[in-house]
Amino acid sequence: MGDDKPLSERQENMLAFINDYVAKNGRPPTIREIGKAVGISSTSVVNYNLTKLKERGFLERDAEVSRGLKLTKKAASKVGAVADAISDAVSNLIRVPIKGRIIAGEPIPAFEDAFDAEDDVLELSSNMLSTAPSDKLFALEVSGDSMIDAMVYEGDIVVLKEQSTANNGDMVAAWINGDDETTLKYFFQEGPQVRLQPANPTMDPIYVDANNVSVYGKVMMVVRHT
Repeated sequence: MGDDKPLSERQENMLAFINDYVAKNGRPPTIREIGKAVGISSTSVVNYNLTKLKERGFLERDAEVSRGLKLTKKAASKVGAVADAISDAVSNLIRVPIKGRIIAGEPIPAFEDAFDAEDDVLELSSNMLSTAPSDKLFALEVSGDSMIDAMVYEGDIVVLKEQSTANNGDMVAAWINGDDETTLKYFFQEGPQVRLQPANPTMDPIYVDANNVSVYGKVMMVVRHT
């Protein structure tokens, strides 16, 4: 009955590492190599988990030999399932380019571009943004505190859907034409003008002629800076 208990993530990672190591090197890894691979500094903790794997039939082990490890047939199917799960998780990721920095405060000239287009990307699960095609997404790092009541803080990343229109109440990256300035605010169309509303009671809204405001994108999610 105890044999039906799922392996811990650490034990699954051990099996996957041993399998990959043998495939690449033609021999099993050492205890220290296993520990390093799965983030365990204590060899006794590695040994404990290897013993558990042996007891459950996933591993054959010769304690007298430094590399005396061998995966069983039972482990082979388990490793395959782990590999498939990892593959599914990777294929489910979308890469969102971080295009620059936007001020959640007073408008600034364009986006402050401090990012490398090749390397600066945000990897997210597609399940988190199922309503937006990945090729229409981009991200900006937030600077300033005008949106703190919306739980958007300095250093956070906002993920936006590229679009040129907005509904009242949408949080958007807006371009103020003529001044060539951008800002992150709530959007409200009020007759011939647009109100760009901060989420900070100490700051005043920005009123702009509707013809002089362009929407770059609507905020879909906020990735908290840690």
